[in-house]
Amino acid sequence: MLKDRIEFQPEHDSDVFSAVPSAPAVFLLRGAESSEPYASKTANLKRRLLRLLSVPEERTRRLNLRDRVHSIEYTPTGSDFESGFLLYKTLRKVFPKTYSDRLRFRFAPLVKVHLENEFPRASITTRLGRGSGKNLYYGPFYSRVAAEKFLNDALDFFKMRRCVDDLNPDPKFPGCVYSEMKMCLAPCFKGCTDDEYRTEVVRVEDFLNTRGESLKRHLAVERDDASKNLDFEYAATIHGRLDKLTPVLQLMPEIVHRIDQLNALVVQRSSQADSVAFFRIDAGAIVGPIDFPISAAEHTKSQSMEARIQTALSGLVAAEPSEVSERMEHLAILKRWYYRGSRVGEIFFGDSNHVLPMRRIVRGISRVYRGEAPETSSPAAPEAQLQSKRVEDL
Repeated sequence: MLKDRIEFQPEHDSDVFSAVPSAPAVFLLRGAESSEPYASKTANLKRRLLRLLSVPEERTRRLNLRDRVHSIEYTPTGSDFESGFLLYKTLRKVFPKTYSDRLRFRFAPLVKVHLENEFPRASITTRLGRGSGKNLYYGPFYSRVAAEKFLNDALDFFKMRRCVDDLNPDPKFPGCVYSEMKMCLAPCFKGCTDDEYRTEVVRVEDFLNTRGESLKRHLAVERDDASKNLDFEYAATIHGRLDKLTPVLQLMPEIVHRIDQLNALVVQRSSQADSVAFFRIDAGAIVGPIDFPISAAEHTKSQSMEARIQTALSGLVAAEPSEVSERMEHLAILKRWYYRGSRVGEIFFGDSNHVLPMRRIVRGISRVYRGEAPETSSPAAPEAQLQSKRVEDL
């Protein structure tokens, strides 16, 4: 898992300290077979090892492993994203039963569309279902509050049910407040046919799959048709619905996709000189890194930058987590990095055909290599936006 290994002997500690780099890394300290290894990441490997393995100071409670460590394994990293992902893989291998608790995972909130239900509905969850199931998942969102806010506001434009019970349609059932307000087709008391309800569910799916573009196009066409027919009052009503749709779509950050279609490229600084590191996202699962040199080699100088990127990415085998929980963990890592206020590195999402925006990626590689600000600033969490608004109001 980790590339480099050094045997540690206290009497020759100076040789070890001079051999390790003063650079970011993930490391693993091993002692006797019966003892538990020590794994961590650090921004400066030499400094951390000096702290852990030097001769201990008198009257100090600082952790010291000098007399317990027999070997040091480590891999230099180029970014905090790479360090976090490599540490996750290392802990998953070394501590298969406790790695999740050690990393304090907070699984990403998702919108779940329950298509396996006879009368589909949507809800918020942090758990992915089996890959062979019919249910669809959209995310990751910053928090459950943000996901619930988006879902509730989005469903105001549709008439899909919001109740959580398994329905047994009965004409005698009185319905609920949503059916009274004409905001639900009310399959609970057969207020619609099965085909009508399924059509509405498909509209919700299209809305989520296209990140709201399907509804925006539909409302725009409906408004224009009303204007052509000189029905200006109805056109104004539709225009008002379009205005209400805009803030709802702003609650859907760029990273929010249908999970099985969440494909992207993350670009980070590399531990190798004159290079950047690529991480590919396949259906929410992370694979990488692979180093991409900025300057072309002699045999590739005739290739364009786009072609070189495609060639490099072809060397990354698609990530295929063996368990659903592993994909959830990858999403948690991706979500933690993406919504960070001081996010370093850039991410580029593929379209519905999994085609990446190569021209934007070329410019992004230059920014990451030069340490410049990303193309767009990191998305602020809804809670942070609200707090900022409160401060401005004071």
